[in-house]
Amino acid sequence: MKAEWKKLLICIAIPLAVGLVSGWLTRDSMRTFSEMNQPPLSPPGWLFPIVWTILYILMGIASYLVVRKGAENAEKAIMLYIAQLAFNFCWSLIFFNLEWYLFAFLWLLVLWGLILATIFAFREISRAAALLMIPYLVWVTFAGYLNFGIYLLN
Repeated sequence: MKAEWKKLLICIAIPLAVGLVSGWLTRDSMRTFSEMNQPPLSPPGWLFPIVWTILYILMGIASYLVVRKGAENAEKAIMLYIAQLAFNFCWSLIFFNLEWYLFAFLWLLVLWGLILATIFAFREISRAAALLMIPYLVWVTFAGYLNFGIYLLN
């Protein structure tokens, strides 16, 4: 039982660490974001770290449910999961640090596809894991709207 808790905590810590490092590398991003021309429905900057923390925890739990099952196709599902985490990490750098808004949007489209593929792969192993990834897909869809709007307005 103790090993399962340890595995769960590691699975949650991985996406949180990705978010933490990404946040550190783009630490001035919320100030930059607030100074941009933004599309309608843009949330306040303080909301982003809260939402991302929740999403990273949900992702970690989802990955734990997949790893725990030890299914034959779990390796493929986890590789997709790792790929989307890497794309997620890089998006912030592309958008905030490089300010390549159109490229960031195109990158986000690939990320969206990777998240969807991860959801389908997780679904084959754990329905709950797939469901836990849906809020992330919805948020990235919204982020795509914001990203494209910022590209057009700036």
